Amino acid sequence: MDTSTTNVVAGTSKITGKIIIPDDIRENDIQVKFKIPLLISGQYSTYDCLVDQSGEFSLDFDVETDTTFVLLYTDLNFNKVFMVEAVNGGVTNLDITYDSHLEVKNVEVNPSLSKPEIIRIVDVLNKMMAYGRSPTPLYDKSLDEFLDNTKSVVSEKSEVIVDKDSLLSKEVKRIISEEYRLYHYLYSAFEYEDYMKMNYRNTTRDTVGKPTIQKIERTYFSFLKDFNFNDPHVQQRFAFPEMQKTILQNEILDLPPIGESDIPSWLARVKVILADLVGFEDGLYYDILAANAYSQQLNEQVKPLTEKQKAHIAHYWKVGEIAKILFRNNERVVELDKVKSPVVVNDVSTVAQDQIIENIVSKYKGKVIFIDLWATWCGPCLEAMNQFSDTKGQFKDKNVVFVYITNGSSPQKLWEAKIQGIGSDHYYLNKDQWYYMMNHFGFEGIPSYVLYNKEGTLVKKFTGFPGNEKVKEMIDGLLK
Repeated sequence: MDTSTTNVVAGTSKITGKIIIPDDIRENDIQVKFKIPLLISGQYSTYDCLVDQSGEFSLDFDVETDTTFVLLYTDLNFNKVFMVEAVNGGVTNLDITYDSHLEVKNVEVNPSLSKPEIIRIVDVLNKMMAYGRSPTPLYDKSLDEFLDNTKSVVSEKSEVIVDKDSLLSKEVKRIISEEYRLYHYLYSAFEYEDYMKMNYRNTTRDTVGKPTIQKIERTYFSFLKDFNFNDPHVQQRFAFPEMQKTILQNEILDLPPIGESDIPSWLARVKVILADLVGFEDGLYYDILAANAYSQQLNEQVKPLTEKQKAHIAHYWKVGEIAKILFRNNERVVELDKVKSPVVVNDVSTVAQDQIIENIVSKYKGKVIFIDLWATWCGPCLEAMNQFSDTKGQFKDKNVVFVYITNGSSPQKLWEAKIQGIGSDHYYLNKDQWYYMMNHFGFEGIPSYVLYNKEGTLVKKFTGFPGNEKVKEMIDGLLK
């Protein structure tokens, strides 16, 4: 692995392989599930790849750098997740052998990380997340004390779990430590208020009271300089696109939308806010951030680039790889925009909780109804929507309606922005309506889905997105 530089290249890669299981085990429709980080697009591509009768699979996908670390697992064992290296323009082959208990017996990979490492990277990360000491009261501490504690937790876990692991190379140890640090800060420092509420409950056992939440100013984010976002090692981490998205959307940092500003002017405004916090004023990081700002429009709003935006991109990046990637993504969004249904927001604030389901279903008589229970903070919810977007477009002008339901846990301003990219019908329930619906269907988490036929009869309900093909098959069956 050459991680000394970040080479942005608009290209494709391929992963092939074979799933080997004992002859006495019968498994139909085995799927390999992929999650691929995209540095310039600022998001993750997800794919479900069906294994054929001989156990083989093959997936071609877009990449944006020389090498990309890909997460994958099979539905034979959801708990065993592999991280492999995909090479731009190359092929990675991965053969996985399972025993009779569907535990991983052997892995052959070429070319990529060594076998022990591809098996154990995610296991070690999960171990770091699960490892904990007795909760330390932080809810009554200063912001500086909280950030010092956050830093020490990352250091302690790296020393106790990663540094002492003799099966991992020095390079992979660095990968794991940097990966965990990004994730930990995303879900602690960037989620300060929620983290303090959780810390208060865990340390006081008080489930009724709430701590006094300190006000955060922009200077709080000076911890960002510890990451050195210009370092290629950091830019190549799996969690980096999520960090970029969080920075661009953070209400306290309040970075301006790029809109139709020319890129140098936008960057100048951004650097007034960020430069002191991240610790530098120049470097590839800012180009990546600008590209991610355009990608927010493409990904979140599913809104094509304007002619003025395209001219700014072409002028700034010329015929460079970042421009190629943005224009490639724009072509896809142009096609999606053609089949995207307009956003319809339905007000049910006055509907009684025990009538909410009937009220919603009754609006769509004679149509197949696919209901998606989701939230703006739910990563798997958003990934499923992104994965399903192309397939969903195939149902345009057919007798089916897609209904999206969330509640107050999704900040209304953020919800209003996100639904512009989703299209279709939307409902924003109050707490009682939401709990009634979840309890009525027996759901304990999201994303959860409900499917009604054209007669308004409940046909299916399930939690977790089962993949494009399975959902398409369900809907097609009801449209006949």
